Amino acid sequence: MTKEIYLKNIRQGDKVASSFLVAEKNMAFSQKGSPYLTVKLRDRTGEIESKVWENAIELDKLFKKGDIIFIEGRAANYKNSIQISIINLKKILWEEVEPADYLPAVKGDVRKMFGELLGYIEKINDKFLKALLDAFFQNEETVSLFQRAPAAKGFHHIYLGGLLEHTLSVVRLLDKVSGHYSVLDKDMLITGGILHDIGKIYEFSYNNIIDYSDEGRLIGHIVMGVEMINQKIAAIENFPQQLALELRHIILSHHGEFEFGSPKRPKTLEALVVHYIDDLDAKFNAFQTFMNDSPDNDSDWTAYNRFLERFLYKKRVSDPDIP
Repeated sequence: MTKEIYLKNIRQGDKVASSFLVAEKNMAFSQKGSPYLTVKLRDRTGEIESKVWENAIELDKLFKKGDIIFIEGRAANYKNSIQISIINLKKILWEEVEPADYLPAVKGDVRKMFGELLGYIEKINDKFLKALLDAFFQNEETVSLFQRAPAAKGFHHIYLGGLLEHTLSVVRLLDKVSGHYSVLDKDMLITGGILHDIGKIYEFSYNNIIDYSDEGRLIGHIVMGVEMINQKIAAIENFPQQLALELRHIILSHHGEFEFGSPKRPKTLEALVVHYIDDLDAKFNAFQTFMNDSPDNDSDWTAYNRFLERFLYKKRVSDPDIP
């Protein structure tokens, strides 16, 4: 089944008749007690909130989160954003559609990016850290998941392949920083950068929709990552205890502060640098993505971003013909 229209192309006043992925679905009631549905629709170009005002209870029974639905409705402007009022809908089987049309994915060449990451691993001089990285990235299952996993659900690199893109970007930056601060242990720094988010390959589920796995919600990628590293280290003979300790500390502290989920705050130079580079790359991607997805209107500012808690200024280039 061919995708009819993508969300990024929908404008105010358009009649919409197309298929979308159901990213979220919630039943609510108006002040008058009438039931209505809020449905977050998604395809590879973005997300749009939609509403079912009529026959909400009946239509609610037809589909669930993670389904593909064909909708008929109309797009309107609500609080400076496009919102679709759904008049009718039906469920479509995943077998009838092309999954790539509905799941956002990294724009870069995954194979090329992964090859570049392997190049950094080849340059690791410490034989124990090299053996640890090989234990991860010579494993077929790990490689498959790592190349497909997102880096997050709702903040940065929120698309298939996002974890690989984010990790490679972090490692590129760490490589540059290590040239500026020569006191840093480059092997530890690069290894920490490659493995800092390794737990995310299991923290998220990403077959139909990007969401947290049960393990991700109950444990989280930081602890999961340390557990995975401990397991690999146990299989490497004579792995130095101090080396393992410092690497685990990087993983446990890379979110920087307790309120952001770090069990520990950075206490080594390498952990400090990994934290700030990770934070920089995540926020840069979040800024850039939100700016790019912002409507191309007359305003120099985006809508309010609730994750970043601010409006973002969209730099506009003046017309060169105007003095």
